[in-house]
Amino acid sequence: MLRLNVYKFIGDDFMKYLQYLSDLIEKYLGIKNEYILLTLIVIIVVFVTRIIIHLLCNICNYFNKNDKSKYIYNRNIHIIVNILTVIIIFFLIEDYLNNIVTIISFISAAMTIALKEVIVNFFAGIYIKIKKPFKVEDRIEIDNVEGDVINLNAMNFEILEVNKEEGSGQSTGVIIHFPNSLIFSMPVKNYVKAFKYIWDEITIKIDMNSNLRKTKGILYKIINQNDTIKNIPIKMKNQIDNASSEYRIYYNKMEPIIYTKIMDDCIELTLRYLMHPKKIRNVQNDIYEKIYDEYRKGEILLYKK
Repeated sequence: MLRLNVYKFIGDDFMKYLQYLSDLIEKYLGIKNEYILLTLIVIIVVFVTRIIIHLLCNICNYFNKNDKSKYIYNRNIHIIVNILTVIIIFFLIEDYLNNIVTIISFISAAMTIALKEVIVNFFAGIYIKIKKPFKVEDRIEIDNVEGDVINLNAMNFEILEVNKEEGSGQSTGVIIHFPNSLIFSMPVKNYVKAFKYIWDEITIKIDMNSNLRKTKGILYKIINQNDTIKNIPIKMKNQIDNASSEYRIYYNKMEPIIYTKIMDDCIELTLRYLMHPKKIRNVQNDIYEKIYDEYRKGEILLYKK
């Protein structure tokens, strides 16, 4: 009944053209006319769906200027319209399902083997959606590749690579595609899963004749006056408190600290502080510049080999 209403909605004149086309196909290919007509209508439904998705996305993008919101709304539009399309197609072919069940049962086993990777990727995508080992905008490392997740879909996910070699955390501009199934065979590092901050370290070497306490005092002042660093310990504590119900995580100290190591001909100082992984390079640059300024003033005696 619903299929007849859909046919009526399409229009009598247009149905005549489809009928004429299906008659030609039946004449030359020997396929039953009824199945040809139904296939043509399904193709039209899918084509119209693509147009509707495109229009809705354009409308959404016009009224929404935020890039993240655009992405989320566009993804939701694709999902909702595609689900409605599947429902419509199901009702169109419901009377023919009994005739093709036998055929499907024979080919399903072969398809399962041939499409093994596709099936695994699909269920891995469901796992990612439910368990959320990572989500869009998270910084992760998988298969020795570090980057920010920029897209998740049913079959794969995409990462915007960052420069791992220099530890800068800055984008290389390269987008890498991974099959979802990789999460079952590769360990995944998520830098912002429970909280947004990680420990970063800077190591400098000073002369053995340096005033160690004075030097460390200057370095502590440089670190603690950095606008990005100084508010992180409080934020980190709040995030750990929120995550404590799921993870056994604790830190004895969250404030910046400087470790001292005596080398053969110099003193090695390691500056350790909490930092958002996407801001590491900018903060390091600020710290190094201020250390250089103190060196130029003669306040810090850097080691010269």
